[in-house]
Amino acid sequence: MNKVTSFLREVFSEMRKTSWPKSKELTKYTVVVVSTVVIMALFFVVVDYGISELFRWYLDL
Repeated sequence: MNKVTSFLREVFSEMRKTSWPKSKELTKYTVVVVSTVVIMALFFVVVDYGISELFRWYLDL
């Protein structure tokens, strides 16, 4: 139990040293991440659709 308590104290000590982003920064980073994920998802949807159509066209020959 002593090791667990010591570990948790060290964790909390390190967490106090952490520099957390401000609300405005956090919103900006969140928008960047979400928009990047959406763009990548759309890219892969288009690529997947294109490859599927290529296979359908090839199999119809």
